[in-house]
Amino acid sequence: MEPKAWDRLIDVYSFPHPTQTLRVVQTHISYVFITDLFVYKIKKPVSFGFLDYTTLEKRKHFCEREVMLNRRLSPEIYLGVVPVVKTSKGYKFEAEGEIVEYAVKMKKLPEEGMMVNLLKEKKVTEAHIDSIVSVLVPFYQKAETGERVNSYGRIEVIRFNTEENFAQTKEFVGLALAKYKYEHIIQFTRKFLEENQVLFQERIDKGFIRDGHGDLYSANICFENVNKVYIFDCIEFNERFRCGDVCSDIAFLAMDLDFYRERSLSEYFITQYVSKSQDQGINKLLNFYKCYRAYVRGKIGCFTYASTQQTRPEKYEFLEQARRYFDLAYQYAEGIPKLIVFMGLSGTGKSFLSQNLMSKLPAVYLSSDITRKRLLSLPESKHYYAEFEKGIYTPEITEKTYKKMIEMAKEELSYGRDVIIDATFRDKKYRSWLLEGIKEVKAEVFWVWCTAEDNVVRERLFKRKENTCSDALWDIYLAQKDKFEPPKECSPLLVLDTTYPVETLMKSLVEFLKI
Repeated sequence: MEPKAWDRLIDVYSFPHPTQTLRVVQTHISYVFITDLFVYKIKKPVSFGFLDYTTLEKRKHFCEREVMLNRRLSPEIYLGVVPVVKTSKGYKFEAEGEIVEYAVKMKKLPEEGMMVNLLKEKKVTEAHIDSIVSVLVPFYQKAETGERVNSYGRIEVIRFNTEENFAQTKEFVGLALAKYKYEHIIQFTRKFLEENQVLFQERIDKGFIRDGHGDLYSANICFENVNKVYIFDCIEFNERFRCGDVCSDIAFLAMDLDFYRERSLSEYFITQYVSKSQDQGINKLLNFYKCYRAYVRGKIGCFTYASTQQTRPEKYEFLEQARRYFDLAYQYAEGIPKLIVFMGLSGTGKSFLSQNLMSKLPAVYLSSDITRKRLLSLPESKHYYAEFEKGIYTPEITEKTYKKMIEMAKEELSYGRDVIIDATFRDKKYRSWLLEGIKEVKAEVFWVWCTAEDNVVRERLFKRKENTCSDALWDIYLAQKDKFEPPKECSPLLVLDTTYPVETLMKSLVEFLKI
């Protein structure tokens, strides 16, 4: 039997109360129907090994578990489990008829109070964090512990969880995370577990293994006001993901704040939680569990991307999110990201090779052509031809362009992301600026100098005129060539004659970058 496409079968008339609006949110495991007053969640008939919703009986059971477990933190919003029935007028919630599905019914929370939305709008403050801490500290102190729960803190269980993640994401290596990062995270995780067995046992002995939340991040937190916070949607489908070290939950929210580039709030959250809970041991495990949690979010992004029911724009949004999470995991695993600088005169193949490399190495792409036009609020695809160092290519605008790219590169590298910069770097000072600008972050810098004979460049510039963001023509190339300062000081440096076949060039790049 084919799973029902509930997003197409449910409309505003399917509910027992009038609703003017209906919004449907789809995840890899559920459909969420948001009406004027209530929210209904239907579980998909899926199995991922760690989760099994394949029968109606199982879905009902896990709906009931979801309500019971979430009432620990937010009893006001979990209203119960209701049937979905088939009638002569279509599918209805809470009606009489043949029961075909079950749904969790919840009170609707204010969209403007959702923490994920507040983070996107840069509106989360330390006061919000204080409210969260005031709820979490007593929750974990009262949460169930004991022999059954403690078993989930054993190093064998933790190792099973991490190895499961690595096995389930292997097919996405190269697409969602670079092979070298995948291997580094595995090595870091295994080494940490091996070297800290005593620490993990201490956490069990001191009572820090609890039946917690399991999915503690901003999508599952809502503020009615700064002082009233709801924490909801804990994991009900697998105790192994919900029960464990309190640090695992705390690290999840700290990681999520990092994901939204709120590093200071992340640090504040940890400081406040440790102070109020007196759990000093969290700091010893924080990066390990941040790495684990970021990797789990990357895995979920991959699963959602792979879902055939997602539209094309959504698919690639989920893939990009997965890449960002995996890069964060790499940073927590003490990994050093790569900065790859494609330099050389216009028409020598920098952009072409950059794009080819990105099919093998998920990275942030920074182009001087695009950055320049964005700084000036100009359409990226429109051409602005001008004489050398005139128009939008004056030295002043060029300097601002390089400074902006360097600032962006530093930001991305600090979160574990590989960065590709595509610019001429014809002046030695721009290369010096780059190295000076990123010296505070860990990064492995690779310089790639693209070259080609004049006649080849001339032909390329003529052919590519309408298929590039670049405005460089033949006279600009000649002027650049006259002023170009060879990158003798750059190391390591790969000089590529881009007239060779792309397969040959890519092989040289892969060997040079060690990817």
